[in-house]
Amino acid sequence: MRADRLLTVLLLLQNRGRMTASELAAALEVSVRTVYRDIEALGAAGVPVCADRGPDGGYRLMDGYRTRLTGLTDAEAGSLFLAGAPGPARELGLGTVLATAQLKVQAALPAELAERTRRIQDRFHLDAKGWFRDPDQVPHLGEIAQAVWERRVLRAHYRRWSGEVYRELQPLGIVLKGGIWYLVAQVSEAVRTYRISRFLAVEATPETFTRPTGFDLAASWAESAQRMEAAMYRGTARLRISPLAQRLLPAQFGALGTKALTDTGPPDEHGWVEVELLVERQAVAVTDLLRLGNEAEVLGPPELRAAVAETVTALAARYAS
Repeated sequence: MRADRLLTVLLLLQNRGRMTASELAAALEVSVRTVYRDIEALGAAGVPVCADRGPDGGYRLMDGYRTRLTGLTDAEAGSLFLAGAPGPARELGLGTVLATAQLKVQAALPAELAERTRRIQDRFHLDAKGWFRDPDQVPHLGEIAQAVWERRVLRAHYRRWSGEVYRELQPLGIVLKGGIWYLVAQVSEAVRTYRISRFLAVEATPETFTRPTGFDLAASWAESAQRMEAAMYRGTARLRISPLAQRLLPAQFGALGTKALTDTGPPDEHGWVEVELLVERQAVAVTDLLRLGNEAEVLGPPELRAAVAETVTALAARYAS
């Protein structure tokens, strides 16, 4: 690992110019003392590292010196596909690999393009996690990712809504959706999706497997998500909503709320309109629709309107007492 770190020090100095020992230590996640030893090792190897003293001092390469030791390893080349998501890359155990790969690419670029990539990194940042919730705890993510890379069969202990199960999985790929990690795996002849935070234990076996011919992770995920949405949204609610609720609908129901507003009836004299909104099963739909408060009225189906009325009546009785 020290050879990799020395190369990283060299590439950091080449790409960024002068850096202090503290800055190098932070970039490498090592101690300042380790940086001192690495600088000495580079000098002993013939790399012309200059040490400038004073408030603006630091380490730099001698003017005109550039290395071409920029060949990417297989892992580094693969990690570049996660360059826009450094947080998830770290969770997958690829943070250091990705950083080294990016440094190598920058070192191989002409000066003007290298400077452009640095400006882009300074101005754009991707945060894949969702708002207002703690991230899933995924202690087994690294082991699962390793099994995906190596095509190893996984023995898994998994917690479902209905109870705990044990499975042998052929891990085909990992998906990050809205800050939540999922494993796409083959079980017998079926391809299924598992939420990684629900794995209680995993063990990679020595046994390897052959990926299905032509398997496309992105296409498989899109199909799975479509099936899940179709199964989740089982009914349509007919609503009468106020102007305020018309503004709230996209915020509270996302794309479904936006879609509902594209085909509204004509507004009445108070600006209220009728919309049709896809909803989940009745118990969930009642809770979701009550988030609109008295800015919405459920017109149908009759059983949904009755369920909302029953809930409102029970709430009124509770607060009246």
